[in-house]
Amino acid sequence: MVAVVAAAPRRFLPVLPVIALIVTLALPVSGDGGGTLADAVSGLVVLCCALRLVRCRRRPLSRTAAVVLGLPVAGVAVAATGAASAGVAAEGLGRYLQIFVLVPAAVLLLIRDRRDARLVAWSLVGLALWQGAIGVHQFVTGTGASYQGEMIRAVGTFGATDIMGMAAVVAFGLVCALGLALGSGPARQRTAAAVCALALLLPLALSFSRGAWIATAVTCGAQLVLAGLRRAVRVFAAVAAVAVVLVGGLGVGSAMLQERISSITQVADAPDQSVTDRYTMWTAAVDMWRDRPLTGVGLKGFPDHRDGHASLALSSGSDTDGAGAGFRRQPLLSPHNMYLLILSEQGLLGLLALAGSWLALLALGLRKLLRARRSAHGLDCALVACGLLVWQLVDFVYADIGGPSTVLTALVLGFAAWWALADEGTHGRAPGDAHEKAGDR
Repeated sequence: MVAVVAAAPRRFLPVLPVIALIVTLALPVSGDGGGTLADAVSGLVVLCCALRLVRCRRRPLSRTAAVVLGLPVAGVAVAATGAASAGVAAEGLGRYLQIFVLVPAAVLLLIRDRRDARLVAWSLVGLALWQGAIGVHQFVTGTGASYQGEMIRAVGTFGATDIMGMAAVVAFGLVCALGLALGSGPARQRTAAAVCALALLLPLALSFSRGAWIATAVTCGAQLVLAGLRRAVRVFAAVAAVAVVLVGGLGVGSAMLQERISSITQVADAPDQSVTDRYTMWTAAVDMWRDRPLTGVGLKGFPDHRDGHASLALSSGSDTDGAGAGFRRQPLLSPHNMYLLILSEQGLLGLLALAGSWLALLALGLRKLLRARRSAHGLDCALVACGLLVWQLVDFVYADIGGPSTVLTALVLGFAAWWALADEGTHGRAPGDAHEKAGDR
């Protein structure tokens, strides 16, 4: 027994750089831009992966993995030639390669089997609980970011300048917890995961992030259906009943939350200024693409071309305040839609390369998920990996890369790539899988 306990740290040594990256995001964010500690640690993740490959003399990636993960390079490289300057091109190229190629490939190679994958998933749950607890405290004490004149918006340690950071972290943790709960692991672990998923609903609501709400609802619904239709129907019925009792019967839910939820459908009838700004920038992005349909306006070119394509309905910026920072006017430098950002800056070539890579990961991951359902092995890892990817792809409709939490996008893509592209041997039976039964599917 002592030997087993002593060997545990060595057993997880290869995946520890990935865990360190997650832990880094629990620390307070300092600075108003540029590189962050999480970016530096993501570089160490890539370096550790490279050193491990050299030491073990392993073939880095399979042919399929190299093609799928290497697809974004083509579009980004072409778009870099159209950037405003060599410095801007280098900065944009480095950022895209970091988030969509290098870090995902490193995560794919550092996760060796389902034990490593579960450790990463539980680490994301732990990070979400930490950030969520801080967010709830901010709401209760009025020390969060400004929302409708009150300092109540839950932002965790990310601050008012990255209001989507905590929402994304909490949503990732919730998706991981639900996947672990719907899997076939030990009953105690599934129960703990279900409790964590329920606990994370509150900070997610207090983030007031409509995009995160939509992405989480879509993803959790997909996870339930993929885990089994009968269980999905029972859960949907229970959630509907609880919602009717709490909201309809007891009136639970603040007026601000109800107003925020109702505003999701108000895209044409009296939308608020944030919705108006978003659709105005979406229109500007499409206009940029029409000017240069194949290659776009160049990496990081959206801010330079925005005013020439946006209508007068666009405001000068968004206001941020609270959460330990003073009032600031944040310029609107992106369309807050990853697909339109790629389309406007990289054209059809870039969009097909990046979106093609993501869709390939999703298709291959879902195929292996269905195989895991039939074999009753690794369903929890499959639901987590596919769930995280689905959440990110849906959220990209309402958000793009930027801010300290962006490195989590790279980690999510790497986790999904591990499930979709790694050799079948890395999905082999691991301790804890003995509890998997056909009846748990």
